[in-house]
Amino acid sequence: MSFFSKIFSRDNPNAGMQPLYNAIVGEGRQLAWYEEAQVPDTIDGRFDMIAAIFSLVLIRLEKDEERGQDIAWLTEIFISDMEGQLRQIGIGDMVVGKHVGRMMGALGGRVGAYRDALEKGAELKDAIVRNIFRGAKPDDAALDLLASRLAAYHAALGDCSSDAIVAGHLPASEAAA
Repeated sequence: MSFFSKIFSRDNPNAGMQPLYNAIVGEGRQLAWYEEAQVPDTIDGRFDMIAAIFSLVLIRLEKDEERGQDIAWLTEIFISDMEGQLRQIGIGDMVVGKHVGRMMGALGGRVGAYRDALEKGAELKDAIVRNIFRGAKPDDAALDLLASRLAAYHAALGDCSSDAIVAGHLPASEAAA
């Protein structure tokens, strides 16, 4: 492929990551997260749950140094989707960029919090209360359930090959069972 055809190509390099993004969103929308683990079934709650699954996938893909570009493309799809979602709920052009910027900051914070909890010994329940319940602690049974399911999902991702993950073949969570 020539230099100019690469620059002016209509092919979207992100498209190869769309199946993975769809799988992440599908997992984040599993009803059990909301019904059994008491994640708030609101716009914010759905964002928080999708961001949690997205974070776990990013943490797993970061372990494969060859996946940096895939992570960038996946993140671009996330940004595009969040921008579209904001526009659908009526956020105007003048402020959509600020909202997307805040969402990306929130995602970055979540990736760090979940990485610290799942790989560096920080308390996962604290990260969950802060990032999914936004400080309003649910009952202990729901918090325990959510923490155990997210930890199990993180472990299951660790058992998957990067190729399978990038192809959108995510492990089935206990929430889906």
